[in-house]
This record gives sequence, structure tokens and C-alpha cells, in this order.
Amino acid sequence: MFNMISTRQLTPKGEQAVRDLAQRHGVSVDAVRTLLFAVSAGGGTLAQFDHPELGGSGQWMIGGMTMVGDMFNYGLKAKVSGLCAEISSLLNSEQLLVPLPVHSMGRSIFPGNAWWPAERGNPSSTGGQNDARYAYFPQSLQLAILYNGKITLYDTLDHRIGGVQQQQGGYAGSLTFSSQ
Repeated sequence: MFNMISTRQLTPKGEQAVRDLAQRHGVSVDAVRTLLFAVSAGGGTLAQFDHPELGGSGQWMIGGMTMVGDMFNYGLKAKVSGLCAEISSLLNSEQLLVPLPVHSMGRSIFPGNAWWPAERGNPSSTGGQNDARYAYFPQSLQLAILYNGKITLYDTLDHRIGGVQQQQGGYAGSLTFSSQ
């Protein structure tokens, strides 16, 4: 069975939500965990996942875009879409993930399901895949990257990041940014 690897842990409420969703949607707890971590990594608005029970590799974006590896299985596509939408809603209303430590490498961490330093404020864009996550802060022209549990802050100088690309497969930490 495939296991989603994440540096985050579920709260007791998160564990119960995973069990409830699995039972209600007729999928395994592991499949729901995979989606929960993927939706959380995508800031609650998008997810990239890979789980055999969910058709292999897939993507979901709030607003209706859902792709599963078994691309002509419309029932599975609807199931994944429904699960991701419910998970997104829960992430916005409940504390499903154990908050990161208050200090990480001498920096405060933003409360809730976020992982970036609190002093950066709210990012305009977040995302992630595998073990690489990013958050862009246009007010301070800074980019935070979480890779293998380590947060690194970059000054983007006069670059205003307008696009992000992550490659599936290959190098897990591969991120490409575009600017003006």
C-alpha cells in the first residue's frame, strides 16, 4: 500500500476527519491522508497527488479542474473532486494538522496550516509537490521555500514572481519561477 510521506502530523480532529471521509466516500484512510496532505501543501486550493486507489498521479484545483491517471473513469474523478473540496473546506475551518513549532531556525512560524515564517505575513501564492513547497510574498519581494523540512528565505530583488512550475518526476525539489 502506498503511504503519503509528510513532515506534518494530524491532530486528533484531523485523524477523525480522515476516518469519516474515508468511510463516507468508500476509500481507504491512506487515500484520504494522501489527499489531505496534498491539498494542505497546495494552500487548500490545489493538489498534486499520487495514490493507486485514486487512479495514480492526479491533480485537483478548486473551481472544477480535476485530473486522475485513469482519465476516463468519471466516477473516480468525481470522487476525488468531492473529497478534495471537502478537505479544502475542512482545512479552512478546522485545525487538522499539528501546528509547526513556534520557532524554526530562530523564526516564528505562521499559525494554522501554513508553514512559512509569520513575520512574512500572507503570501500571494503558495504551492508544493513532493517535499518542495514555496510561498511568495510580493510586499517584501521574498520567496520562502520549504524543502526536506528546512525553510530558506530568498530576496527576489526587483523580480516579481508571476508564475511557478514544478516538474513531476525527476528531481523532487525542482521549481522554476518566472518574473517580468
